[in-house]
Amino acid sequence: MESFDPVFVLPVPDSIPESPQVLQSSTPVTYTPGRRTGTGSANIQVPSRSTSSRIPITGFRQVSLLSMISQTGNAPPYWLTSAALPLDEIRRNASRPVVVFPECTTSNGRGLLRFADVFHENIPVKKFQVFIMSVRSVDASSRNESKLTRICRYDPPTDLVPTLTQPIPSSILNPLPHVFTLATSLSLPQITIRLLAPSESPGSQLFVASEVLSDYMGDDMLTEASAALIAHMGKLKRTSLGWEDKGRFLEFYRGKKST
Repeated sequence: MESFDPVFVLPVPDSIPESPQVLQSSTPVTYTPGRRTGTGSANIQVPSRSTSSRIPITGFRQVSLLSMISQTGNAPPYWLTSAALPLDEIRRNASRPVVVFPECTTSNGRGLLRFADVFHENIPVKKFQVFIMSVRSVDASSRNESKLTRICRYDPPTDLVPTLTQPIPSSILNPLPHVFTLATSLSLPQITIRLLAPSESPGSQLFVASEVLSDYMGDDMLTEASAALIAHMGKLKRTSLGWEDKGRFLEFYRGKKST
């Protein structure tokens, strides 16, 4: 990243996600004993968990690399008040590459969060170049004399091997406690960065949208194509959870810790 000296941006949402709804002890649970429609335990019905509705991203705020790192693990809104600029305006005024994270937050690295509609562009893109990157972990245990490695998703942390991801921010000097944990680990996982070939990017005029977007009916083809390509590159399963769900989870988590 230092060799490109890019411009980093953080999203500014239209509103704040609603507070998480915690199930009360009085929530009714229906139970029918016996085997008329299955075992008693199979007949217990609990309220289904649904994902949060999408909140539009109104714009972006340009930040420094240090500010970007300090927000690791957090979710929008990153500021209570902020003047949001359209991404297209930031791009036109920038003399360097603009780095955009369409997930708008961090995850545990074992699945791809729902991308926010941040580009609002059709494909192939004609106004600018598009470079798609995927960061994956390398399983050090698979290395041998022939220098073979196995590319995989980020594994969950263990007592001896921490995870490289930081889904929950540190309460003090974020993310220094996490960095210290990684630096003092006896076995530090490695990562590999893969850059999609420009000829296969949605910015290429030879890009065939129908090969990636089969049933997509939205109006942000670039965002959807980027999600599909990154999921394929990183061998990640796409989920229906978005940054809105991450924000609700962090609010719930912090509320539990304060009680």
